[in-house]
Amino acid sequence: MFRPAPLISFVRASILAILPIAASAQPSWPEKPITIIVPFPPGGGTDLVVRALQPALGSRLHQTVVIQNAGGAGGTVGSGQAARARPDGYTALAVTTSTTALSAHLYKNLPFDPARDFEYVGFIGTSPYVLVARPALPAQDLAALKQALAARGSGSYASVGAGTVSHLLGEMFRKDAGLNLTHVPYRGAAPAYTDLIGGQVDIMFDNPVGLAPFVRAGKVTAVATTGKTPILPDVPTFASLGMPAYTQTLWYGLAFPKGTPADVVTRMNAALNAALRDAGVAADLAAKGVDVRPDTPRALSETVVHDTAFWGKLIVSTGVRFD
Repeated sequence: MFRPAPLISFVRASILAILPIAASAQPSWPEKPITIIVPFPPGGGTDLVVRALQPALGSRLHQTVVIQNAGGAGGTVGSGQAARARPDGYTALAVTTSTTALSAHLYKNLPFDPARDFEYVGFIGTSPYVLVARPALPAQDLAALKQALAARGSGSYASVGAGTVSHLLGEMFRKDAGLNLTHVPYRGAAPAYTDLIGGQVDIMFDNPVGLAPFVRAGKVTAVATTGKTPILPDVPTFASLGMPAYTQTLWYGLAFPKGTPADVVTRMNAALNAALRDAGVAADLAAKGVDVRPDTPRALSETVVHDTAFWGKLIVSTGVRFD
């Protein structure tokens, strides 16, 4: 006698077993534009790096990539906004050493947890830092800069935001050089550059991606770098000038809010790495002083953990804290 019930039950059970997988997977992603939150204003290093990547990334994803600038508090405002976004793969965040590895040590009321609130996608690239001075300072080299600032008795250093590597390096330099310098934080690099060029602040640490054009134009003077960079080949490193502690670099990467499906993270990583391997993108970023770094989500996640501990020790040594 024919008994369909077991077959029907088997089919029903098979469908039910597949449903959780189908619910978590997103085979049609992306179906609409993807927004990348850049937690700094337009015109700064992070913004320029992501915009250099934007067309190639959109091409690989077959979808529009939109950049949304959300500056403030050293990148923590925009990062917090991204952490609270819906984890559906349509809101990503540009992350940096400053916004992840430093922020947890510097802010008591941080609106996100770098270790728990993100799914890290992968690196974009890395870049050294360059110390620059306003053009009116007699700063032909590092020794002359120290002498000029010491002779004035007091001065100031700008940063791209309180709690960034730009800030911490400025504080380290103030202490190591024995100078009386006041920290002047900005809501990103672009406004800091404006005041530096205009003479409202004396010196600044930032990446060559934003500063190199002003160095070439003679609007600021590059004194030393934390690592050799081909776009400023004549600028010596701090290590070569007797300050070996200054070897820090900044990395750039992408992340999604925690809970974003794993397959979406994997696909974004593949698109990101493909874009970075594009010769035109790599050349564009190299011209901005950034070495591309195609890598895995795990590599970036592990770097966040490592660098959080590394920068925590330096922060303790400088005594920098924020509420």
